[in-house]
This record gives sequence, structure tokens and C-alpha cells, in this order.
Amino acid sequence: MKNDLELVAQHAGGIPAPTDQRFATDLMKHLVVPTFVLDASGRVLIWNRACERLTGVRAEEVVGTSGHRLAFYDKDRPTLADLIVQGRFSEIQSLYADYDVTSSGEFGYHAENWCVMPRVRTRLYLHIDAGPIYDSDGRLVSVVETLRDMTIQKEAQSELERLASRDPLTGLANRRAFDRFLGGEWQRGRNSAHELSVLMLDVDRFKQYNDRYGHPQGDACLRSVASVLAGAAARTGDLVSRYGGEEFVLVLPGTTSRGAKVVAQRILRAVESLAIPHEDSAHNGCLTVSVGVATGDPGEISQEALIAQADSALYRAKAAGRNCVVCAGDDADH
Repeated sequence: MKNDLELVAQHAGGIPAPTDQRFATDLMKHLVVPTFVLDASGRVLIWNRACERLTGVRAEEVVGTSGHRLAFYDKDRPTLADLIVQGRFSEIQSLYADYDVTSSGEFGYHAENWCVMPRVRTRLYLHIDAGPIYDSDGRLVSVVETLRDMTIQKEAQSELERLASRDPLTGLANRRAFDRFLGGEWQRGRNSAHELSVLMLDVDRFKQYNDRYGHPQGDACLRSVASVLAGAAARTGDLVSRYGGEEFVLVLPGTTSRGAKVVAQRILRAVESLAIPHEDSAHNGCLTVSVGVATGDPGEISQEALIAQADSALYRAKAAGRNCVVCAGDDADH
């Protein structure tokens, strides 16, 4: 049976003669694409120069060892090639940010992941292709892994996704992002039996504000209110979004009615403290907001029903004189 490097060389270069093994191996070492090869026990056979440049790890440091994993991660975790060597195919999807589920032993395995690259102290998003090589008896001989730096493309994609989910005026999540977030929280809430609170908020007499002060000042007003809301929902699991026009909505997972009411009152006071002049306001001539609060268990109520309850509470807050908080089932609370 041919040795490992001979089989790898033939696979990589398509060169059948053993005398050309050195040429094919050298060719792989000088490929511009970062490439490394593991043997059937997970030790490094080849670590080419492009891989050295990508990781900052020299070939002599890893060839003959299984220490290559620490070139890509700050902890010892398997590369895609390691998972193939060890037959741990079912774990690929959970360990990688993206995985081509159509991958196979015949056409290779394809995945993408963020790698921290500890030696060069940079974080790169890599597209990874790994293919097993078998001998004539069907036994695994080695695995070839190639890497492509996709960081710029990934960051551009992430920025486009961020812009698509953000309201351009306020920078808050938009209605699309709100719908997606609430749907996800609803699924999680059904399994955890935790309450979820929704705050519907409206800027009082905003049409009159726009008419009196002009739309540019109205936009500035909405941005100021948005900054207050972003500060009010301090937990990373909360969401603040612009629902439409001068209406905003906050989603507070795992928050009781009492806790949501505290947040709503904090918002009321914070907007008042902005002291934005509004001559049509009945509250010290300053801009105010009204808030409707609804709380429910996703296992017992639909998200549409909870939104409707919060909207109804907001309507009652408006009817009660504005600049107040109403919780579903309660009276106005100034």
C-alpha cells in the first residue's frame, strides 16, 4: 500500500508516478490557498506556506503533531478535518456558524466559522473545505483542508442585515425585526413558562408638534425619545423598536407586570426630563409620552392577543389624559 504522502500527492496533483511525489507535495506546500493535511490519526502531514501566513504558525511547529487546532482557536477544539478523521460528522453543524448540509464524503465537507487566530491576534471569518482521501481498500488515509478568508464579505453581509433590520431615523429595530424577535421569544417562552411583557408607547400630540415646529424638529424629537427608550431597556435580551410613526414598542422577556410598570414609569420621567418644548401639551408645556403595558405567558396567550392588550392599554392611557401608564386590566397610573 502507498504511504500517506504518496496518496495525498496523487490526489492533489493528479500525478500517478511515485517519482513525482515530491513535486506534488511541494506544489501543495506552495499553493496560494491556505492548506493543511491530516493523517488518519489526526496528525499534520502538510502545513503549507499560505497556512503559515494566515495563522502565524510555522510548519515545523505543527507537522507530526495534532497541535494545529490552537492555530485557529483560543481553546483546543476540533477543526473540520479533525471531525472527519474522527467520524464526528453529526457535530459539524453545531460547531460551525454555517454548514452545507449537502456535504458528503464523495464531494467534500463545506463549512464557515469565525476563528480567533490567537498567534496573529486577529479574528477572521473562514470558508472551509475538507475532503477525505481513501486507499483502494476504502480506508481513510488523510484529510485535506483548505481555507478562504471571507471576513470582508461576511462583515459586509452583516452590515446589510443590520441596516435591513434598523429604522433609519432612530437606529432602533424596525417593525420587521420586531416581528422576528417577538416570534422567537414566543417559541422560547412556550418552553420556559416565563412571562413576557410588551410596552406600547406613543408620543403625545405628535401631529401638533410636527405642525408647529416642523418635520426636521419632529425627527429630532423622535430621535431623542428613541435614545431614552434604548437606555430604559438595559438588558441584552430586551428589544426596543420603532413600531410606526411616533409609536414605539418594547419587548421585555422574563419580565413581570410589576417590573414592566417600573420600566414604563422610568420612561415617562426620562422623557419629561428631556424638557422638549411643546406648546400644545397640557403638561407644563413639554413633550410627553403615554404607555400601555401588557404581560402574558406565551404558553397561555397568543402574541397577537398580547399586542392587542398593550395597544388597548395605550389607548386608555391617551383617553385618561396622556403622560401616564396603563397596564392591561388596571386603571391609569400617572
